[in-house]
Amino acid sequence: MLKKIFLLGVLFVLVGCGGGTKVYKTNLKPYTVAGTTYYPLESAKGFEETGVASWYGGKFHGRKTASGEKYNQNKMTAAHKTLPFGTKVRVKNLENGKSAVVQVNDRGPFKKGRVIDLSRAAAKKLDMLQTGTAKVRIKVMD
Repeated sequence: MLKKIFLLGVLFVLVGCGGGTKVYKTNLKPYTVAGTTYYPLESAKGFEETGVASWYGGKFHGRKTASGEKYNQNKMTAAHKTLPFGTKVRVKNLENGKSAVVQVNDRGPFKKGRVIDLSRAAAKKLDMLQTGTAKVRIKVMD
């Protein structure tokens, strides 16, 4: 009986170690870039924003993001200045109507007038690889 209880305990530990939802260490501390201080949001509920999106790819591929995850230009991810890490956002290209869902895992963009920096894969889905930027609306997925 004791052996069965032990094996059951081991099984629960192994199940707990497997896949599932990725947990992010959300850093809510303000941070400063180029003299501007940003204040990450505690909640993204109801967040919407319109502005210019850009994308980043090759030279950042494999580097660590602000969330601690390695950047993969082939995944549907994005950088945002204040949205919590792990937030899923629908990005709609207002110039052609195409949209994509991305997950925030990095900070940026820090170029004036830009609201989100997309992975290469997301930019391709929005058909903005050639132009480099596009006017977009971002809306947090509930």
